[in-house]
Amino acid sequence: MAKKVLITGGAGFIGSHLAERLLNDGQTVIVIDDLSTGSAENIEHLLDKQSFEFHEETIFNRSIMKQLISDCDVVYHLAASVGVRYIIENPLKSLKTNVQGTEIILDLCSKYTRKTVLASTSEIYGKNEKQPLSEDDDRVLGSTHIYRWSYSCAKAMDEFLALAYFKEESLPIIIVRFFNICGPRQTGRYGMVVPRFVQSALKNEPITVYGDGRQVRSFTYIDDAIEALSLLEDNEQALGQVFNVGSRESVSISDLAQKVKDLSSSTSEIKIIPYEQAYDTGFEDMRFRVPDITKISNLTGYQPKIKMEQMLKFIINYHGRVEER
Repeated sequence: MAKKVLITGGAGFIGSHLAERLLNDGQTVIVIDDLSTGSAENIEHLLDKQSFEFHEETIFNRSIMKQLISDCDVVYHLAASVGVRYIIENPLKSLKTNVQGTEIILDLCSKYTRKTVLASTSEIYGKNEKQPLSEDDDRVLGSTHIYRWSYSCAKAMDEFLALAYFKEESLPIIIVRFFNICGPRQTGRYGMVVPRFVQSALKNEPITVYGDGRQVRSFTYIDDAIEALSLLEDNEQALGQVFNVGSRESVSISDLAQKVKDLSSSTSEIKIIPYEQAYDTGFEDMRFRVPDITKISNLTGYQPKIKMEQMLKFIINYHGRVEER
């Protein structure tokens, strides 16, 4: 059955791909985005579609949000301040967006009993070095003087709020923790590592690896992440639960840089830059961040299809075309 779907932050990287998928599935899609980190270019090709509607507006405008949420069937709440560099450089704005903004959305979704899919993050786990990370694992965080951890705390508060609304107000909520989603239209502007590496490699400029390069991550192609969202939204048993969305494949950041260099046929030098030079003094990072996706796989059958090398080739080809324009 066709639905009317609202995507907050829908002009962002993940949101714009989700909008495409929903439109292709015959849904009506409404996007709200203030374009602070999203881009009008991401949804430009959707604007002439009859079943697509775009509002350049902030989620803090409660009257607009009330109108949009009351008029839809499902809400995907993706609007957030994201990216390590952006969070560090804009801590107050990030906290307000990620906590106060989400509270507005959850309150209105509860008022109108709208099914809500809340985007959370692998940053939730902090410095927990367990491999792989499961949904019920402990959070291990650093000092409040380290702005890096404010994002983890803000998104954890979002999860606490969402689960409280589920428990006390019967809000139909699903929480997804994304693990490094990558693909076309993602920008390296805010510290996202794959597009940053690819753009440097294509220009034969130094590929800068922060830290010692031995930190391990998993990366998931955007199409797989969107499939996970679709499977969860369509499954009533997912309500009131938290799910990791990611890939079982993992790689060190140094090896990732080498893979990007090789696949790009680049002459770039790979440079190791200490965190102190890349960020503020006292910056902290986690050594391992790889998801256990058993829970979502058992419930929905989700299995990521795009392997890392194929993903990198897609992204290199995309940025290569962008460079040619």
